[in-house]
Amino acid sequence: MANPNLTDMTEEDAADLQFPKDCLLSPTDKSEHDVDLEVSVLKDKILASDPMCRVCRSILAEPYIRCAICTDVEICPPCFAKGCEIDEHKNDHDYVIIKNEFPLMDGSGWTAKHELELLDVLQQCGFGNWVDVRRRMHGKSAEECKTHYLQHYIDNQTLPGLPKIKESRASLFGCEPIPYTYKLQDLEEPPRFATNTVNGRLLSGYNAARSDFEVNFDNHAESLISDLEFDEFQPGDDEHELGQALQAAIVQAYNNRLKERARRHRIIRKHGLIAFRKVISSIQRYENTITRPLAERLLIFMQLVNGMEFDLLMEGIHRVGELRNRINRLLEFRRNGLKHFYSVPMFQKLSNLRQENEREKKQYLNNPEYSWRNVLPDTVASSCNSPILGGTQRKTAPPLAIKGLLGYEKLNADEKELCSVVRIVPANYLDFKQLLITESKKNGYLRLAQARILLKIDVNKTRKIYDFLVEKGYINKPPQ
Repeated sequence: MANPNLTDMTEEDAADLQFPKDCLLSPTDKSEHDVDLEVSVLKDKILASDPMCRVCRSILAEPYIRCAICTDVEICPPCFAKGCEIDEHKNDHDYVIIKNEFPLMDGSGWTAKHELELLDVLQQCGFGNWVDVRRRMHGKSAEECKTHYLQHYIDNQTLPGLPKIKESRASLFGCEPIPYTYKLQDLEEPPRFATNTVNGRLLSGYNAARSDFEVNFDNHAESLISDLEFDEFQPGDDEHELGQALQAAIVQAYNNRLKERARRHRIIRKHGLIAFRKVISSIQRYENTITRPLAERLLIFMQLVNGMEFDLLMEGIHRVGELRNRINRLLEFRRNGLKHFYSVPMFQKLSNLRQENEREKKQYLNNPEYSWRNVLPDTVASSCNSPILGGTQRKTAPPLAIKGLLGYEKLNADEKELCSVVRIVPANYLDFKQLLITESKKNGYLRLAQARILLKIDVNKTRKIYDFLVEKGYINKPPQ
């Protein structure tokens, strides 16, 4: 809103600036149209922060001059007093003196300058911090600032263009409020482990309350400066300069050690290296997707990225594993002849029944009460247990769990079964396979004896691998 004494204000400010105009129009000579134009400009113009002088490019502060003829031409008082001109702007153009000492809201008693100052202080101190707002708003109490802001900006918005905020649960809380599962008074304090306990040792002596370690890195660094004396070297001594330089070097060495200690603490906190066993236990979540061996190999990246970035990496790979497991399940359904999703529950039910029957059958066979050898006479049972008849044999090793090992994804179904039964790591099998295929291509065939010389592993495992590759057509047997 414009100042009601606009004519007097223009006369006084023009006299103070002493602008050397030849054709300066007196405010009394202005027409009614010119006065209305100035009033409309002041009404419509919203003062922007940090306006700039078009001549000297300095930041403008009220009062400053705005040309009433040219568009967006604002000049500081020193340039205006010198009669500076720029582009289409001439020094005999009509002008308006911009001042923010006029009341912006009727009946408030606050000038535009106070309004801008209040908004700036609120952005710095935050809404509701009225004690700090009062300290920066000179001449205004905390209650006055609070009442004025709530009345004119929140409850009864008198300025045009202010956003209308409809009170709702989402606007008040930012999102739909979620009730607490537990009351605040039911929560216990975080655990504070005593020194020389198991949990304390797992944290490597880290004290979360102090954010520090019981035994710091380079724990005896303070011994460097413990014996220094400030007045050990007097200005009159011959070694004064050398002694001061030596003391300064010792203090600098101590500061370097403190920086290295702080750097190590920052890395330990940032990369989640304090409770390392907790990190290891969290890997159980990824056993069915990333698999434990691969997840343990990925832990080395904790040294390169912070905790959030590492979690994002693991969650991304975990999501890939979930999709892969989903695809494998769908492929398994298709291999078993399922073509519709409504058949899946029946298939899973029958599969569970078959597994239970096989488990009961295995338990039944392992029960000594139902063993057929107990029915036979002792002489016949002892003869059946002889090595010649195959009665007593070495137990077969259980299949190897190869899922998640390096190279597992490169195997087909038959190769996975072979590696599991023969107990060969997939990566080693792929190397053996490539070696035997290459040797077979050289001569056109490959003998079992040559395969044993090349692989240098257990002869039984070599035979199984050799027979498998011959059966699948990867290598050729020698001609008969």
